Amino acid sequence: MQNAAIDRVKLIFALLDADGTGLLEADDFELMAAHVVAASPDSDDAAKATMLAAFRRYWTTLAAELDANDDGRISFEEYAACVLSPERFDGALTDFAEALAALGDPDGDGLIERHVFVALMTAIGFERANIDALFDAFGPSEDDQITVSVWAAGIKDYYSPEKAGIPGDHLVGGPV
Repeated sequence: MQNAAIDRVKLIFALLDADGTGLLEADDFELMAAHVVAASPDSDDAAKATMLAAFRRYWTTLAAELDANDDGRISFEEYAACVLSPERFDGALTDFAEALAALGDPDGDGLIERHVFVALMTAIGFERANIDALFDAFGPSEDDQITVSVWAAGIKDYYSPEKAGIPGDHLVGGPV
C-alpha cells in the first residue's frame, strides 16, 4: 500500500469527522451530505437525492463492514481497512463517485465548470489552493471544464491503495 493512499484517506477521514471526535458516526455523513447538497443549488432534486443516498450507502457500508461492537462509530484504523480494500468498498465508492460528479453537472451536458467543482469540494472541506490544483491536474478544456467521467474516475483513484502520483494527491498538498 502506498503512503500517498494513506495520506489521502487520513484527510478524508478528518473531513468526514464533522464533530471532531476522532470517530465517524452516521451523523457525520448526514452533515457532510447536507453541506454538499446545499453547495449545488442548480442541481435537480433527483441528483441531490442520489447524492444523499450515496453518502448514506457510504456510511452503511462502513458500519456493516466494520462496526463489530455495534456502537455506531468507526475509528480511523477501521475506516482505512475498509476504504483501502476495493473488494469491500467498491460498490459504495462507485455510487459516491458517480453521484458527486453528476451533482457537479447540473445542466447534464457531461461537463463540470470550475466554479461548480470548487463549490462542491469546498463544501466537503478541501482547501481552495488544493482544489484548484486538482482541477488543473484533470486537464480542463479551454472553457475551464472537466468531464463528469474524468472526475468520477479521479474520485475512485483517490481511494486506490496502489496508486500514487495521481491528481487526487493534490488535495493533500505537497509534491505529486
